[in-house]
Amino acid sequence: MFTVSTSNHLYLQKDLESSRLRFFAVSGARSKFRVRKARDSRCRSLFGGNGSAGPVISSLKKTVEAASPSKKRDGNESKISSSFSGGIEVRAMIKIRKKMKEKLTEKIDDQWEYFINGIGQGILIRLISEEIDPETNSARSIESSVKGWLPKPANGVHVLDYAANFTVPRDFGSLGAVLITNLHAKEFYLMEVVVHGFDVDPIYFPANTWIHSRNDNSDSRIIFKNHAYLPSQTPPGLRDLRSKELSSIRGNGRGERKPYDRIYDYDVYNDLGNPDKSKDLARPVLGVENRPYPRRCRTGRPPSSSDPLTERRIEKPHPVYVPRDETFEEIKQNTFSAGRLKALVHNLVPSIAATLSKSDISFKCFSEIDKLYIDGVVLNDENHQENSQKLFLSNIMKQVVNAGQTLLKYEIPAVIKSDRFSWLRDNEFARQTLAGVNPVNIECLREFPIRSKLDPNVYGPPESAITKELIEKELYNGMSLEQATEEKRLFVLDYHDILLPFIKKINALPGRKVYASRTVFFYSQTGILRPIAIELTLPPTPYSKTNKHVYTHGHDATTHWIWKLAKAHVCSVDAGIHQLVNHWLRTHASMEPYIIATHRQLSSMHPIYKLLHPHMRYTLEINALARQNLINGGGIIEASFLGGKYSMELSSAAYKNMWRFDMEALPADLIRRGMAVEDPAMPNGVRLVIEDYPYAADGLLVWSAIKEWVESYVEHFYSEPNSVTNDVELQAWWSEIKNKGHPEKRNEPWWPKLSTKEDLSGILTTLIWVASGQHAAINFGQYPFGSYVPNRPTLMRKLIPQEGDPDYENFIANPQRSFLSSLPTKLQATKVMAVQDTLSTHSPDEEYLGQVNQIHSHWIDDKRVLGLFTKFSSRLEEIEEIINSRNKDARLKNRSGAGVPPYELLLPTSGPGVTGRGIPNSISI
Repeated sequence: MFTVSTSNHLYLQKDLESSRLRFFAVSGARSKFRVRKARDSRCRSLFGGNGSAGPVISSLKKTVEAASPSKKRDGNESKISSSFSGGIEVRAMIKIRKKMKEKLTEKIDDQWEYFINGIGQGILIRLISEEIDPETNSARSIESSVKGWLPKPANGVHVLDYAANFTVPRDFGSLGAVLITNLHAKEFYLMEVVVHGFDVDPIYFPANTWIHSRNDNSDSRIIFKNHAYLPSQTPPGLRDLRSKELSSIRGNGRGERKPYDRIYDYDVYNDLGNPDKSKDLARPVLGVENRPYPRRCRTGRPPSSSDPLTERRIEKPHPVYVPRDETFEEIKQNTFSAGRLKALVHNLVPSIAATLSKSDISFKCFSEIDKLYIDGVVLNDENHQENSQKLFLSNIMKQVVNAGQTLLKYEIPAVIKSDRFSWLRDNEFARQTLAGVNPVNIECLREFPIRSKLDPNVYGPPESAITKELIEKELYNGMSLEQATEEKRLFVLDYHDILLPFIKKINALPGRKVYASRTVFFYSQTGILRPIAIELTLPPTPYSKTNKHVYTHGHDATTHWIWKLAKAHVCSVDAGIHQLVNHWLRTHASMEPYIIATHRQLSSMHPIYKLLHPHMRYTLEINALARQNLINGGGIIEASFLGGKYSMELSSAAYKNMWRFDMEALPADLIRRGMAVEDPAMPNGVRLVIEDYPYAADGLLVWSAIKEWVESYVEHFYSEPNSVTNDVELQAWWSEIKNKGHPEKRNEPWWPKLSTKEDLSGILTTLIWVASGQHAAINFGQYPFGSYVPNRPTLMRKLIPQEGDPDYENFIANPQRSFLSSLPTKLQATKVMAVQDTLSTHSPDEEYLGQVNQIHSHWIDDKRVLGLFTKFSSRLEEIEEIINSRNKDARLKNRSGAGVPPYELLLPTSGPGVTGRGIPNSISI
């Protein structure tokens, strides 16, 4: 019923295609001249020198007249589903966005599309009533086509408005949907359809979607108006369309996806390795019983030649499939491409330096690190190189430098901008566990001795080597361990169990040395957190059942330098867990199945779909790019972080042993870690153990605002008893998240039930928090904190020298060089800095929490909901003021003080670039 395939259209298209070739031949001949002349020539060939139709247009008009029925029609003919006498005049305005930057051939294509649309053969529109026609037992409908010549730009030069006219019968009923058929040979981007002439005027149909060519898919696109309906409330005329839309989005689970598809389905992580290229690049599948993992979006690519379980790789610059509307918009593409260019340049320069020196280069002194921000990366010109090689390299450098000095030079990171020596101090090391880029792992120490949960037959005695006597030596005023524990003054950063099973494999890799670490902190009565003991563990050996070393800060030079090395190893472990677990797994990877299920099970007219839609933007695309370039075998994460080729296996182990949906809620996570206690008198029902915990304090403000907004939204749509349990789409959505999105964990008892509006509000608040506040807190501080290598090395290349080791004498002779040679090399450091710079960058088209982009201004027609959203936005503005005030409070030493950077990662708004602030609606980078 909704597929346009009349013989007239088919006949006309054949003649139009031959005329199109003549059109391109005429225009192409003129393209040898200057662009301005080419543009003038196109206009003359289209319209004639005097503004009348040129020869090509005249030929096309004859074709159209020959193909049209002999009966003359007036204006835009409307085809309706039943006969009628009289009616109302209706106009549909169609807003289409063009590319901002077009090639000459694309501009010529535009002229052709203008013409085809102008003669009514480019876009067909069918209006669908919410009511059923009793004669046909289907929805009333009426069809027309776009007509007009060279539409004038609407709000901007890249937005075009077209129109289609209808004469609608008076018994048509309320308008509920429009069907769009694209008769062009290529897709176009539909922003919105606005219909005028009905009793409710105007009626908005927000689209913001790519409309495929009928050549690729014969089905018309369904666009619903901006009114939210629960499934049981769906008007009769829209029920079939609601079902049809979801069916088309789910696909059939077969075949390789095409770039124009809008199909969402699940698959395992079998696309990280590339065994066809090298056996060393083979990687195990994640998403199986012994290596569980959240699901990704299915691409349907065939298996590799070497391994039938591994999907064939698509290497850059070829894109990995994501559903068409998930791809970056043009302004985002430009921003991300610029970041990739910057990363390429940053990789190129140290690669040349490494080539010249015949080996990768360590930093020799701290001033060499400083030069990265002052002078940029400079090649070492070695005299023994042949002149031809010198010339070749100098030409490369000249080209790179000419491309822009900023590409060679790094910004000074915020962590050392005001105090370049802050990273050396113990209190700064501790402060970053509360206010740094990874403030989500510190726990209150509630039991002593600290014990491992690993199998002691494999990993040795479970008790930590950190003893009561050792801790009490570091406590103030003779405080006992029991008193410190009771007063909640002892805290721990414990990575022992997650890392120890991988240590032997990782340490066998070249240039990788890692410990399973534990760090104990003491929180003083003056509000200062400081580390008091670090335990670094290696796997037991045949000669020793325990291989644990405990370090404390000392006062002699040797102990002081070893303490610095121990802290550097802890920072390296923390950086790896941050990237692989807290950042990638707990935000990026976990959100992907939520997004897939939302598209597959919730109609675009479902109120929960409308609520979640802004929080899904760009996530599938950025995840696909990460699998292609960052977390893949041989990618940047493997090359630059501690896990090496075992990085994603480590991430899978963390998912298996640690990840729980119910603990992704901020208050629940804080209580689980002992960083907060339940307190009904507090706004969020929790009281922080450390009041000056910037991530938690600011995060609870944002969490509370999201929770209030979600609860009011859910209450508005689910006011009736049993409305949640009776919502078939909602129940299917939650079931699919558990059973298909996280199938290895589908039987876990901790999954929340979905029976009441309170259940629903809790689930949705968690999803939105993870996509917005949680991701912002652990992503946009990567460059500000991580790009000064000594502060946060992403890997360590040497173990701490022990007395009797061959390196120990070198360490005693030159501890600074020994320290620097343990850090990442120049190549590794600059590569990571480039990635961190890109990942910490806000795009100019970023959409922030509590804000609505102008193009989404008609997302819903419910005035009550719009009022609730305005209240949410106002609350976030208040939160921004509260956070700014906290950053000026001298009593809060973890976010203010001499040289201390303010904690801004949870400030809701930001400008573009690397700002260290701003909460985007979604995981968009």
